[in-house]
Amino acid sequence: MSKTEDISQLALNFPHRPSLGREDFMIAECNKEAVSMVDLWPSWPYFAICIYGPSGCGKTHLANVFAQNVAVLTHHPYRIPFIKASQLNIEMSHELFEKSPQIVIEDIDELSNQEALFHIYNTYRDLGGNILFTSQSAPARLNFSLADLRSRMNIVPAIEIKMPDDELLLALLVKLFMDRQITPPQDVLTYLLKNMQRSFSYARKLVEEIDNISLSKKRAISVNIAKEAISYLNSDLQFNLF
Repeated sequence: MSKTEDISQLALNFPHRPSLGREDFMIAECNKEAVSMVDLWPSWPYFAICIYGPSGCGKTHLANVFAQNVAVLTHHPYRIPFIKASQLNIEMSHELFEKSPQIVIEDIDELSNQEALFHIYNTYRDLGGNILFTSQSAPARLNFSLADLRSRMNIVPAIEIKMPDDELLLALLVKLFMDRQITPPQDVLTYLLKNMQRSFSYARKLVEEIDNISLSKKRAISVNIAKEAISYLNSDLQFNLF
Protein backbone atom coordinates (compact mmCIF):
# COMPACT_ATOMS: atom_id res chain seq x y z
CA MET A 1 0.00 0.00 0.00
CA SER A 2 1.38 3.45 -0.92
CA LYS A 3 1.93 6.25 1.61
CA THR A 4 -1.01 8.14 0.08
CA GLU A 5 -3.27 5.13 0.57
CA ASP A 6 -1.98 4.78 4.16
CA ILE A 7 -3.02 8.36 4.88
CA SER A 8 -6.46 8.01 3.31
CA GLN A 9 -7.15 4.81 5.26
CA LEU A 10 -6.12 6.29 8.61
CA ALA A 11 -9.34 8.19 9.22
CA LEU A 12 -11.39 5.12 8.35
CA ASN A 13 -9.92 3.12 11.22
CA PHE A 14 -12.00 5.08 13.75
CA PRO A 15 -15.77 4.69 14.13
CA HIS A 16 -17.70 7.82 13.19
CA ARG A 17 -20.79 9.28 14.83
CA PRO A 18 -22.72 11.69 12.57
CA SER A 19 -23.15 15.11 14.16
CA LEU A 20 -23.51 18.79 13.33
CA GLY A 21 -24.53 18.23 9.72
CA ARG A 22 -21.69 16.99 7.54
CA GLU A 23 -19.12 16.68 10.32
CA ASP A 24 -18.38 13.38 12.05
CA PHE A 25 -17.72 12.75 15.70
CA MET A 26 -14.75 10.37 15.82
CA ILE A 27 -14.96 7.78 18.58
CA ALA A 28 -11.82 6.75 20.48
CA GLU A 29 -10.67 5.84 23.99
CA CYS A 30 -10.80 9.47 25.09
CA ASN A 31 -14.54 9.85 24.42
CA LYS A 32 -16.17 6.46 23.88
CA GLU A 33 -17.68 6.28 27.39
CA ALA A 34 -19.32 9.69 26.92
CA VAL A 35 -20.63 8.69 23.48
CA SER A 36 -22.08 5.47 24.90
CA MET A 37 -23.88 7.35 27.66
CA VAL A 38 -25.34 9.91 25.26
CA ASP A 39 -26.52 7.14 22.93
CA LEU A 40 -28.14 5.35 25.87
CA TRP A 41 -30.84 8.06 26.11
CA PRO A 42 -33.75 7.77 26.93
CA SER A 43 -32.60 4.87 29.13
CA TRP A 44 -30.17 6.94 31.19
CA PRO A 45 -29.48 5.75 34.75
CA TYR A 46 -30.68 9.15 36.01
CA PHE A 47 -32.73 11.97 34.54
CA ALA A 48 -29.56 14.03 33.94
CA ILE A 49 -25.94 13.42 33.01
CA CYS A 50 -22.87 15.65 32.83
CA ILE A 51 -20.22 15.49 30.10
CA TYR A 52 -17.05 17.22 31.27
CA GLY A 53 -13.56 17.87 29.99
CA PRO A 54 -11.18 20.65 28.90
CA SER A 55 -12.12 23.32 26.41
CA GLY A 56 -12.16 22.03 22.84
CA CYS A 57 -12.45 18.34 23.72
CA GLY A 58 -15.81 17.96 21.95
CA LYS A 59 -18.46 18.55 24.65
CA THR A 60 -20.63 20.85 22.53
CA HIS A 61 -20.20 18.55 19.54
CA LEU A 62 -21.44 15.61 21.62
CA ALA A 63 -24.30 17.68 23.06
CA ASN A 64 -25.44 18.13 19.46
CA VAL A 65 -25.40 14.36 19.06
CA PHE A 66 -27.78 14.23 22.03
CA ALA A 67 -30.00 16.87 20.42
CA GLN A 68 -30.11 14.82 17.22
CA ASN A 69 -31.01 11.69 19.19
CA VAL A 70 -33.93 13.54 20.78
CA ALA A 71 -35.08 14.88 17.41
CA VAL A 72 -35.00 11.42 15.81
CA LEU A 73 -36.58 9.47 18.65
CA THR A 74 -39.29 12.00 19.59
CA HIS A 75 -39.88 13.62 16.18
CA HIS A 76 -39.10 16.96 17.83
CA PRO A 77 -39.80 19.70 15.24
CA TYR A 78 -36.90 21.93 16.26
CA ARG A 79 -33.59 21.71 18.09
CA ILE A 80 -33.91 21.36 21.84
CA PRO A 81 -32.79 24.41 23.86
CA PHE A 82 -29.07 24.95 24.56
CA ILE A 83 -28.62 27.35 27.49
CA LYS A 84 -25.42 28.72 29.00
CA ALA A 85 -25.42 28.20 32.77
CA SER A 86 -24.35 31.82 33.23
CA GLN A 87 -27.68 32.95 31.69
CA LEU A 88 -30.02 30.95 33.94
CA ASN A 89 -32.66 32.63 36.08
CA ILE A 90 -35.37 31.29 38.39
CA GLU A 91 -38.24 32.20 36.07
CA MET A 92 -36.88 29.83 33.42
CA SER A 93 -37.68 26.53 35.14
CA HIS A 94 -41.27 25.92 34.00
CA GLU A 95 -40.86 28.01 30.86
CA LEU A 96 -38.02 25.75 29.69
CA PHE A 97 -39.90 22.55 30.44
CA GLU A 98 -42.95 23.75 28.53
CA LYS A 99 -40.70 24.46 25.57
CA SER A 100 -38.91 21.11 25.72
CA PRO A 101 -38.65 18.29 28.28
CA GLN A 102 -35.06 17.75 27.11
CA ILE A 103 -32.45 20.52 27.31
CA VAL A 104 -28.71 21.10 27.31
CA ILE A 105 -27.20 23.37 29.98
CA GLU A 106 -23.64 24.27 29.05
CA ASP A 107 -20.68 25.35 31.18
CA ILE A 108 -22.06 24.75 34.66
CA ASP A 109 -18.59 25.64 35.95
CA GLU A 110 -19.52 29.23 34.99
CA LEU A 111 -22.85 29.21 36.83
CA SER A 112 -23.76 32.52 38.47
CA ASN A 113 -27.29 31.83 39.81
CA GLN A 114 -27.24 28.62 41.83
CA GLU A 115 -30.83 28.98 42.97
CA ALA A 116 -31.98 29.11 39.35
CA LEU A 117 -30.19 25.83 38.55
CA PHE A 118 -31.64 24.29 41.73
CA HIS A 119 -35.20 25.08 40.58
CA ILE A 120 -34.58 23.91 37.00
CA TYR A 121 -33.03 20.69 38.29
CA ASN A 122 -36.05 19.99 40.50
CA THR A 123 -38.54 20.80 37.75
CA TYR A 124 -36.96 18.47 35.21
CA ARG A 125 -36.47 15.70 37.75
CA ASP A 126 -40.02 15.92 39.13
CA LEU A 127 -41.77 16.26 35.74
CA GLY A 128 -39.80 13.54 33.96
CA GLY A 129 -37.51 15.63 31.78
CA ASN A 130 -33.84 15.22 30.92
CA ILE A 131 -30.86 17.54 31.17
CA LEU A 132 -27.44 17.13 29.61
CA PHE A 133 -24.93 19.31 31.47
CA THR A 134 -21.48 20.24 30.17
CA SER A 135 -18.59 21.48 32.27
CA GLN A 136 -14.82 21.67 32.30
CA SER A 137 -14.80 19.91 35.69
CA ALA A 138 -16.91 17.18 37.25
CA PRO A 139 -19.88 18.58 39.24
CA ALA A 140 -18.48 17.06 42.45
CA ARG A 141 -15.43 19.34 42.10
CA LEU A 142 -17.35 22.58 41.60
CA ASN A 143 -18.04 23.22 45.30
CA PHE A 144 -21.47 24.80 44.94
CA SER A 145 -22.16 27.05 47.94
CA LEU A 146 -25.87 26.15 47.90
CA ALA A 147 -25.86 22.89 49.86
CA ASP A 148 -29.10 21.52 48.38
CA LEU A 149 -27.81 22.08 44.85
CA ARG A 150 -24.43 20.56 45.70
CA SER A 151 -26.03 17.37 47.03
CA ARG A 152 -28.18 17.07 43.91
CA MET A 153 -25.40 17.70 41.41
CA ASN A 154 -23.12 15.23 43.18
CA ILE A 155 -25.42 12.35 42.20
CA VAL A 156 -25.59 13.27 38.51
CA PRO A 157 -23.55 10.71 36.51
CA ALA A 158 -20.47 12.52 35.21
CA ILE A 159 -18.45 11.24 32.25
CA GLU A 160 -15.11 12.70 31.24
CA ILE A 161 -13.88 13.43 27.71
CA LYS A 162 -10.09 13.57 27.59
CA MET A 163 -8.05 15.44 25.02
CA PRO A 164 -7.29 13.45 21.83
CA ASP A 165 -4.08 11.43 21.65
CA ASP A 166 -1.74 11.61 18.63
CA GLU A 167 -3.42 8.74 16.79
CA LEU A 168 -6.91 10.22 17.02
CA LEU A 169 -5.74 13.76 16.29
CA LEU A 170 -3.88 12.55 13.19
CA ALA A 171 -6.94 10.63 11.99
CA LEU A 172 -9.10 13.69 12.57
CA LEU A 173 -6.76 15.93 10.57
CA VAL A 174 -6.70 13.47 7.69
CA LYS A 175 -10.48 13.22 7.66
CA LEU A 176 -10.95 17.00 7.79
CA PHE A 177 -8.61 17.41 4.81
CA MET A 178 -10.33 14.57 2.94
CA ASP A 179 -13.69 16.29 3.49
CA ARG A 180 -12.23 19.10 1.37
CA GLN A 181 -10.89 16.65 -1.27
CA ILE A 182 -7.32 17.24 -0.07
CA THR A 183 -4.70 14.56 0.50
CA PRO A 184 -2.36 16.24 3.03
CA PRO A 185 1.42 15.78 2.62
CA GLN A 186 2.99 13.71 5.40
CA ASP A 187 5.43 16.49 6.39
CA VAL A 188 2.49 18.87 6.89
CA LEU A 189 0.70 16.38 9.16
CA THR A 190 3.88 15.82 11.16
CA TYR A 191 4.35 19.56 11.60
CA LEU A 192 0.74 20.11 12.63
CA LEU A 193 0.83 17.38 15.29
CA LYS A 194 3.94 18.93 16.87
CA ASN A 195 2.73 22.54 16.83
CA MET A 196 -1.09 22.78 16.99
CA GLN A 197 -3.34 23.19 20.00
CA ARG A 198 -4.59 19.73 20.88
CA SER A 199 -8.36 19.95 20.51
CA PHE A 200 -11.04 18.83 18.07
CA SER A 201 -12.32 22.35 17.57
CA TYR A 202 -8.88 23.81 16.89
CA ALA A 203 -8.18 21.05 14.35
CA ARG A 204 -11.36 21.94 12.42
CA LYS A 205 -10.51 25.64 12.38
CA LEU A 206 -6.89 24.95 11.47
CA VAL A 207 -7.70 22.80 8.43
CA GLU A 208 -10.18 25.45 7.26
CA GLU A 209 -7.54 28.18 7.58
CA ILE A 210 -4.89 26.11 5.77
CA ASP A 211 -7.30 25.51 2.90
CA ASN A 212 -8.22 29.21 2.75
CA ILE A 213 -4.57 30.30 2.61
CA SER A 214 -3.75 27.69 -0.03
CA LEU A 215 -6.65 28.83 -2.22
CA SER A 216 -5.96 32.54 -1.79
CA LYS A 217 -2.30 32.13 -2.70
CA LYS A 218 -3.02 29.49 -5.37
CA ARG A 219 -0.30 27.29 -3.88
CA ALA A 220 -0.26 23.66 -2.82
CA ILE A 221 -0.51 22.99 0.89
CA SER A 222 2.92 23.01 2.49
CA VAL A 223 4.62 23.31 5.88
CA ASN A 224 5.01 27.07 5.30
CA ILE A 225 1.26 27.43 4.76
CA ALA A 226 0.64 25.33 7.88
CA LYS A 227 2.97 27.63 9.86
CA GLU A 228 1.09 30.68 8.59
CA ALA A 229 -2.28 29.21 9.55
CA ILE A 230 -1.14 28.31 13.07
CA SER A 231 0.42 31.73 13.53
CA TYR A 232 -2.81 33.41 12.43
CA LEU A 233 -5.03 31.33 14.71
CA ASN A 234 -2.74 31.69 17.71
CA SER A 235 -2.60 35.47 17.30
CA ASP A 236 -6.39 35.79 16.91
CA LEU A 237 -7.29 35.66 20.60
CA GLN A 238 -10.97 36.27 19.89
CA PHE A 239 -11.68 33.50 17.41
CA ASN A 240 -14.52 31.20 18.39
CA LEU A 241 -13.78 27.48 18.22
CA PHE A 242 -17.45 26.52 17.94
